[in-house]
Amino acid sequence: MISGSQLISFLKNGSHKAMEDIYQLYWEEVLDSAYKRLRDEEIAQDITQEIFISLWENREKIQLTGTLRAYFEGAVKYRVINYFRSSLIKEKHKEDLSLLIRDEVGSSAENILMLKDLHQEVDEAMLDLPEKMRLIFSMSRKQEKSIGEISSELGISVQTVKNQLSAALKVMKKRLSYLLFLIICILLT
Repeated sequence: MISGSQLISFLKNGSHKAMEDIYQLYWEEVLDSAYKRLRDEEIAQDITQEIFISLWENREKIQLTGTLRAYFEGAVKYRVINYFRSSLIKEKHKEDLSLLIRDEVGSSAENILMLKDLHQEVDEAMLDLPEKMRLIFSMSRKQEKSIGEISSELGISVQTVKNQLSAALKVMKKRLSYLLFLIICILLT
């Protein structure tokens, strides 16, 4: 049996076999640890995949001072904390925007029309995206599906979904940058 330090040494040298061995030895433990903290199978799977992808991508830089088990436990803890932090921030922004729109926009017919126009602009910008990217973006933003769900439904890798979402956001951001100005105008009137 190869030791954890030997596996890491082989991994640093780009050994796919070492990565497979590490994955086989620890994936279930990592998944269980994430699930115990989150109580959500899908998110726990996403986090587990992200941890192993990150291990492979950063293999040359990794400096273990303890065991692989300790490394994975720390990685799970870090990812779960980031997940909750990100979720709380997203939820706070949604609440703030909802309150802002309700309080500032109110039921003024003009403002309601402007908001409808903004939604239409976003929909039109989405039409400029390539078909697969548009589908992935729509599943993520409109249907609120996780990266793992999208990956499963479309039969593509998690990394492909992430890459497509990142590219879509860049295109949408560039295409809709003027909307920030419009939103400010709406809220200041």
